Amino acid sequence: MIPYTYSLHKIGHTDNFGFNADDYSRFKFGDDKVAKSFGKELANGFIKDFLEDSNINEQIVVISSPYCFIPTATFAMKNYFVYQLNHWLAENNRLVVQEAKIHRTITYKEDYGELNAEDRLKLIGNDSFHIDKDFLKEKVLFFLDDIKITGSHEKMILKMVKEYGLINDVFMLYFAELINNEIHPNIENYLNYHCIKNVFDLDEVIKSGNFCFNTRIVKYILNCDFNTFKIFLECQNDGFVQDLYNLSLGNSYHLIESYNENFDFLKNYIINKNYKFI
Repeated sequence: MIPYTYSLHKIGHTDNFGFNADDYSRFKFGDDKVAKSFGKELANGFIKDFLEDSNINEQIVVISSPYCFIPTATFAMKNYFVYQLNHWLAENNRLVVQEAKIHRTITYKEDYGELNAEDRLKLIGNDSFHIDKDFLKEKVLFFLDDIKITGSHEKMILKMVKEYGLINDVFMLYFAELINNEIHPNIENYLNYHCIKNVFDLDEVIKSGNFCFNTRIVKYILNCDFNTFKIFLECQNDGFVQDLYNLSLGNSYHLIESYNENFDFLKNYIINKNYKFI
C-alpha cells in the first residue's frame, strides 16, 4: 500500500502561504465560516487536480484527524469538504461519501505546533489510534487534515493502517503542506496564533455567530493564567461556559494537573450560577 498525498497549498516561503494567515488562525480557534471556505476549496482543488481524471468508483470513506471526545479544527473543515465532494460525486453518478472516526487514547497539554520534528514524533508516539477495520473493507480511504508540517501525524496514521492490515487505497489530503525543510516546524504556531495573541482575542470568533468548539480552543482557555481565566469566563454566556465544562470533562482535562485551578473554578462557577438561579 503506497499512500497518495495531496495538498492544496504548498508552503515554500514564509512570506507567501497561498492563503490568508489570519483566516487560518481563526479557523484553528473555531471559526466555522473559514472552515467552510477551506473545506470547499480543498474539495474543489482535489476534484480538479485528481478526481476528474481518476477511475475511483468504489465507496469513499472520509476520515478526519484523530480525536478523543472534542473534535479538532479539521473536523469542521471535513464537514464542508464532504458536502462539496458529495455534490460532485452525485452529479457524476458515483457513490456519495461515508465517514469513519479515528479514536485516540491520549490527550496532552503540550502545544504541538511549537515542537520540532523529533519532539513531535516523540510526543505523538505515546498515543495510539483505533478505527473500525471491518467497516473500511474494500473502500477507498481519504484521511483529511488541515496541515502537514513534519509528517508525524501521517506516520502514526500509516502505522495504524499497517497494524490493522488494511490493504485499501489510501489518500492523505491536506489544506496546506510545508515543503521547505529549511523552515522550522514552529511555522505552524506562527500560523495558529497569527491573530490570536491572548484569550481575549477569542471573543471576536466566539461571538461572530460562526463559532464551533474544538480541542485547541478548550486547551488554550484552560491553560491561560488563572486571573485572566476568571475575567474571560465572566464575559461569556451560560451556554458557552456549560459547553466548555462538558467538553473539558469529555476529554478528561480535569485529570491534567496544570489545568486544575482553572477547571475547579469553572466547575464552581457553574455550581454557584445554578444555585443563584434556584
